[in-house]
Amino acid sequence: MGLADHFEEVIATDSSADQIRIGTFRPNITYVVASAESSDLGDESIDLVTVAQALHWLDSDCFYREVRRVSRKDGIIAVWCYDILSINSEIDAVINHFYRETMRRFWFPERRHIETGYSSLPFPFERIQAPALSMTASWNLAAVTGYLRTWSAVHNYMEREGADPLSLIESDLGAAWGDPEEVKRVSWPLTVTVGKVH
Repeated sequence: MGLADHFEEVIATDSSADQIRIGTFRPNITYVVASAESSDLGDESIDLVTVAQALHWLDSDCFYREVRRVSRKDGIIAVWCYDILSINSEIDAVINHFYRETMRRFWFPERRHIETGYSSLPFPFERIQAPALSMTASWNLAAVTGYLRTWSAVHNYMEREGADPLSLIESDLGAAWGDPEEVKRVSWPLTVTVGKVH
C-alpha cells in the first residue's frame, strides 16, 4: 500500500487468488494472480521490484531471471523481512520463549532465512546501502495474540496437536502485559536488501 503513495502505478502479484481478493483498493494498484517466477509482466516494464517477507519461498534462480527480464535499465530490486516482534523486556521474554522453544519444532525450515535477515540467500545484484528501518504498531493484548495466531508454526501446531498453543502462554503473557486494554508500542526491525538489477 505504501508504494502507491510514491509510484504512479503499482502492480501487486501473488500466486494465491485468495490473497489477491483481499487486496485493498487503490486506483493506482492493479492486482494480478501470478507467480513471482513467471509474472507475465512486460519485458523492461518495471522500475522497482519488491518482495516482502517472501523471498525464502521463491525459486531464486527463476525469480532473479524474471527480475532481470521485467526490470528497466535503471531498475531496482528491494527485498525485506522482519523477525520477531519486540514490546518490552517482560513481554519479550514470554514471546521469545514461545517462539524459540515451544514453537521450535513447528516452524518450516525456511524460517531460518528470516532469522538471518536473508543473508544466507543469494542476491546476485550490485548492492545499495539501505537505511535502518523498522515497522511499528500500537496494539492491545488481543491484537498481539491475534498476530501470534497468524504464525505458520501456530497453525502447524494446531493441525498436528489439535490444540491452541497460545493457551500455553496465556497466563504468563497476561501477567507480563497487565491491563489487557492498555495499548503498547510494538516494533519489528526490518532487514532490507536493495540492489541495482542491471
